[in-house]
Amino acid sequence: MSDSLPDIVQKVRLRTPARLLVGRTGGAYLTITQLELRAAHAAARDAVRTEFDLKLHLGAELLERFGVFELRSEAHSKDEYLLRPDLGRRLSGESRAEIVAKCSQQPDFQIAVGDGLSTAAVASQVPVLLPLLVQGAKDRRWTVGRPFAIRFCRVGILNDIGDLLRSRVTVLLIGERPGLATARSLSAYMAFRPRNGHTDADRNLVSNIHERGIGPEEAAARILNLGARMMLLKISGVRVREELPCGVSGELRETRRL
Repeated sequence: MSDSLPDIVQKVRLRTPARLLVGRTGGAYLTITQLELRAAHAAARDAVRTEFDLKLHLGAELLERFGVFELRSEAHSKDEYLLRPDLGRRLSGESRAEIVAKCSQQPDFQIAVGDGLSTAAVASQVPVLLPLLVQGAKDRRWTVGRPFAIRFCRVGILNDIGDLLRSRVTVLLIGERPGLATARSLSAYMAFRPRNGHTDADRNLVSNIHERGIGPEEAAARILNLGARMMLLKISGVRVREELPCGVSGELRETRRL
């Protein structure tokens, strides 16, 4: 059917994953569209329900190369995590002690990985993005903290990380809530000296990091550029406007709150 559509319609469809002008049979979708929607819905459910496995989803080589270790929030299970978002915003007591023991204090740039609402996004994007961020930060002569991963993680856990490590800029790479366009979209939430009491207004976000959105190279450039502005201005959040690095032409994408 797509070959019979006017050129302008085909060009529009190439620019968005939305299901536009897909045809119908009577008052219903075509069978192929129905099957695609059911497959996308299944992928979204799997992304949310899959348990995060550090070695499986990040790879043994990445763990060894960067010394990534696992922490967890106060949620004790996937069900509790989904039903109690507040528990996902705080590190468990054991994890608080472990992060202090294993991580350096007051790094310029601290990276954390959270499973969030899409383990598939973490598995797809983080193994490529993490090395780019670490190398880019070192190229800027920033001190880089030891990265770690957090099971049952929500965005607000940035405050605990900042309170414990007193990092200048903290980046949380976390799986976005999946939709019917993709289940593998990652977000990078960032804050300058995050601490207890910070809200979404004190954070910045680079979202839609996936194969049909922002690629890893562009995402890394934007995250590092935004981190540099935070360090320069000594603030983060709504008062900091992102200035895209030279050569990056993508629009600022829609943000999603986890």
